[in-house]
Amino acid sequence: MQLGRRSLLLAAATGTAAVSAGTATAEPRTGGPVVIGHRGAAGWRPEHTAASYTYAVQTGADWIEPDLVPTKDHVLVVRHENEISQTTDVARRPEFADRRTTKTVDGRSVTNWFTEDFTLAELKTLRAVERLPLVRDRNTVFDGREEVMTFQEVVDLARRLSRTHGRTIAVFPETKHPTYFRSIGLPLEPKLASAIRRNRLGRRECVVQSFEPTSLKRMTDLNVPLWQALGTTGGPYDLPTVTYRDMMTPAGLAEIAEYADWIGPDKSSLAGTSLVADAHAAGLRIGPYTFRAENQFLPADLRRGTGPNDFGDAFAEYALYYRMGVDAVVTDFPDLAVMARRG
Repeated sequence: MQLGRRSLLLAAATGTAAVSAGTATAEPRTGGPVVIGHRGAAGWRPEHTAASYTYAVQTGADWIEPDLVPTKDHVLVVRHENEISQTTDVARRPEFADRRTTKTVDGRSVTNWFTEDFTLAELKTLRAVERLPLVRDRNTVFDGREEVMTFQEVVDLARRLSRTHGRTIAVFPETKHPTYFRSIGLPLEPKLASAIRRNRLGRRECVVQSFEPTSLKRMTDLNVPLWQALGTTGGPYDLPTVTYRDMMTPAGLAEIAEYADWIGPDKSSLAGTSLVADAHAAGLRIGPYTFRAENQFLPADLRRGTGPNDFGDAFAEYALYYRMGVDAVVTDFPDLAVMARRG
């Protein structure tokens, strides 16, 4: 990774970072920003399912994103959170009624069902459901059709899809709540590192992300790019005295560049700021999140129709960020991002 980062810094110094940072990861075959399928194609299928990932790739996504949480027997599975009542049918399974409990995760009290209280075999009996049924009722037709996937199954699927479509599909795993899982004896990083090595995932096939710098720093010896995700308020749970705002200053970006190749801020963090230029000057690539097509997720001037879930002018929003010079977009609708990239 160090040689790659020196190349990035040299490119930044010569004013070409935005186009010369290809050492960080593979470019899309068509050129332009990398299109990342957020939990697959979450706008069209229940997230983190084989159908969601497959549809994302079929419609042009370059990378697919699995969020990683562990099971009781320490297998990495892909769910938005370790709390699974919103993304599976667990609440309708009487055999698991006694597993409902209250936990404190990253300082927040949460009551429901958690992956770490289920073995993989038990989780495999559950079925995925749409996480946002009031927003995406069209996706509820797929409820109950797919099982919870392991990270290994996502890697295997990405490789099958790469062969089918004749292009490299990268996996973009995120370590979720890594400090919490380390505290209960189910650390994410050793299992993820083992999977990356076992599958011989290289820089074109895998990029690891986390909101917690400590989690990323535990994986700097892997030969894959690292991506520092950045929130809009507060700061990373593992660094209570640091804010995301601090991390997005030139000094903060320089610190991130010591261990990571990318930053992933909320798309709102780019409005009216020099963050894209500052990131490139630090030798970092930048991929904002999360692009969605529904009115409620779009700026007021891009909303169309009368309902919050009506689709607005998503193409105009992509065009705006592409003109800013972003290196990637994280999106629930990779098909629209790819169409916008074509111009």
